[in-house]
Amino acid sequence: MLAVCRALLQGSCVLVLSMTAFAVRADDWLPVAPAELSMRSAPKAPNAPAIYLYREVNRDDNGPSESTYERIKILTEEGREYANIEIPYIKGAEAVRSIRARTIKPDGSIVNFDGQIFDKTLVKAGGVRFAAKTFTLPNAEVGSIIEYRYTHEFEPYYVFNSQWILSQNLFTQYGKFSLVRSPEFVLRFAWPIGLPEGSTQPKDASGRIRMEVHDVPAFVTEEFEPPENELKYRVDFIYDSSDRSKENDAAAYWRSFGRQSYKTIDKFIDRPRAMNEAVAQTVAADDAPEAKLRKIYERTQRIRNLDFERRKSEQELKRENLKDNSDVEDVWKRGYGTGREITWLFLAMTRAAGFEAYPLYVSTRDKHFFNPNMMNSRELNDNVVEVSVDGKEQFFDPGTKYTPFGLLPWDQTAVKALRLGKDGGQWINTMLPSSKDSCLVRRAELKLSPSGSLDGHVDVTYSGQEAMTRRLNELLEDDAARKQHLEEEVRSWIGHGAEVQLTMPPDWDSSSPSLEARFDVHVADGASNAGSRMLMPASLFSAQQKAVFVHSPRLHPIYFRYPSEEDDDVSIELPKDWQVGNLPHAGSFSQPAYSYTTSYGESGGVLKLKRALRLDMMLVSVKAYPILQDFFEKVRTADQDQAVLKKTSGASR
Repeated sequence: MLAVCRALLQGSCVLVLSMTAFAVRADDWLPVAPAELSMRSAPKAPNAPAIYLYREVNRDDNGPSESTYERIKILTEEGREYANIEIPYIKGAEAVRSIRARTIKPDGSIVNFDGQIFDKTLVKAGGVRFAAKTFTLPNAEVGSIIEYRYTHEFEPYYVFNSQWILSQNLFTQYGKFSLVRSPEFVLRFAWPIGLPEGSTQPKDASGRIRMEVHDVPAFVTEEFEPPENELKYRVDFIYDSSDRSKENDAAAYWRSFGRQSYKTIDKFIDRPRAMNEAVAQTVAADDAPEAKLRKIYERTQRIRNLDFERRKSEQELKRENLKDNSDVEDVWKRGYGTGREITWLFLAMTRAAGFEAYPLYVSTRDKHFFNPNMMNSRELNDNVVEVSVDGKEQFFDPGTKYTPFGLLPWDQTAVKALRLGKDGGQWINTMLPSSKDSCLVRRAELKLSPSGSLDGHVDVTYSGQEAMTRRLNELLEDDAARKQHLEEEVRSWIGHGAEVQLTMPPDWDSSSPSLEARFDVHVADGASNAGSRMLMPASLFSAQQKAVFVHSPRLHPIYFRYPSEEDDDVSIELPKDWQVGNLPHAGSFSQPAYSYTTSYGESGGVLKLKRALRLDMMLVSVKAYPILQDFFEKVRTADQDQAVLKKTSGASR
C-alpha cells in the first residue's frame, strides 16, 4: 500500500565539526579543519569516491523556505563527478535562490564559483515540470573540498508533508536539521523506518524542531527497487488543521475523516434531477448494465480535464476565466473539471443509472507505501469509484486521462482504499493487476542480406498499462518528441546500433486499451557473417535483458510497478542460396509468478523466431532474489542462443 506525499527536493551540506557546531548564517562559510584537508579516505566508508563532511538543512514553514548547505570531500577520481551540482525543483511552483559555491583545494587555497548556472528540465509528467539548477565547480581535484548552499522557496502556505531525507547517495559524517513550525496548524512528525544509529531524535523546543545525525551510510540505488524515500532514513512532517488533528487513535482518526469526506462528496454529487437528465442523454433504456456503464464512463472522460493541461500563466487564466465548480451539475453543464470532479460526476451518473456505487479514496504507490497509522489524510491523494456490476465489484477512475474502461492506473492498483460511508467507511483493497492487463506485442517482418544486415518493419502494440503510461508520459510533448521517444525505445530493445524510423504513429489522444505503431528498422550487423556461415541471435528484442539482475548481493526488495507480458513473433526472409543449418533450442520454464517460452522454425526460406515472457509479480523479497536472478539468467542464456545459417552454393529453393 502506498502513500504519495510529495517529497521535498532537498539538498545537503558538509563539514566535520564538534557537536556544538553553529548554524550557518547567510554570508558565512564554516571553517575548514586541517583534518578535513588532509583526509585521504573515510574509515567508515571504505572505497567511497566522496563523502559528505557536513550537511545542514534549515526549513522555515512561516515562509515557507528551506536553506541547504553541503560540504563534500573528494576522495577519488570518480568522486570529481560530485563537482557537477544539480539542485532539483518544480518549475513554476518553486524557486531556487541565493546559490553560492566554492572549491577548497588540498593546499587550503579557495576558488570561489563565479560561473554560469543553467536551468535544465529533468522530466515532465502529468502537467508538472521537474527541473534543476545545474553548475560545475572548477578546480575540483582529488583531495579537494567542494561546498555550496542555496535557498529553496515554496509557494505561500506550502507547508504540508515536508521531509528531512537523512540518507543520501554518499556517506554523511555529520548532519544538522531544523524546522520552524507554522503556528497555524497542528504538527506531527515521525520516522517510519527508524533513525540512523547514533542520531538524536528530533526534539521540539519553542517551535523549532532540531536533530543531528552521525555516520549515515550511503544509500545504495538498485534496479527495480521500491520508491527510494520508502527505503531511506527520513523524518516526515505532517500538518493538520482538521478537528481530528489531535487524535492519537488511528481508527478514530480515519472514522472522523471518512464521515466528513462522505458528507462533502454527498453534497457535491447530490443533483438527482440534473444527473437523471445527463444519464438519459448518454444511455439507452434497453442497454445492458455493462453497456450503460461503459457509455457513462466514456462520456465523463470526454469532459475537459483541467488536471492534465499545461500550467497556464496568470494572464491566460484571467482571459479564460474558468469558474470553480460547486457540484456535479456544474461539471456536466460547463464541460470541464478537475480529475477528482470528473470521477465524482461518474459516481453521480452511475447511481442515477441504478448502479450500486461507492466513493473511494486511495493512496498511490508511486512514491510511498501507505501506512494508516501515520494518520496523514493527504496521503489518500486520489479518488476512485467502486461499482457493483452483476454481483462483481469493479473499480473506475475516469478522472485520470487515458485510463481505459475497467482498468486503474498502475499506482492505484493493489493498494488500500477507504470506501467512504456515513459511518466513516471501511478499508478495502483495490484490484490486484494481472500480467494480461499489460502486454507488449512485437511483430517483425525482416529481410536478411548476404552481408548480415536486417531490413524491414516492426509493428508494436502496447496494451493496458503499457499504453496508458506512455500516453500520460508524453501528454504535453509535441509530435517530434513523441516520435523520438518511441524510436529510442525500439532502438534500445534491438541494440546493435539499430536505425529506427517511426512510419505509422499511434493514436496518442485516446483511452483505447491499446497503442499501436509501426517502425522501419535497419540493423547493420543483425547476423554475424563468417563466409559460408552466418549466426543469427535467437531474440531480436532482448538487448535490455542483458544487464538485468546480474549484481549480487541484493539490499532492497525487487519492485515491479505492475505485472506484464512480452510476446514476440519475428519473421526473417533469408537471402537467396542460404538456408537454416541449425535452429536454436526451443525452451520453456515457468512458475506461477513467471514464465518464458521460445519456439523456432523455418519454412519456405523464412526463419521464424517466437518468444514469450511473463512476469506476474510486483514486490519480491530479498530472500527470493536468487530465484529471480536464476530465472533471468536462464532467459539471457536462451536469448543469446543462435540459429546457424549456411550458404548452399547456388542451391535453389
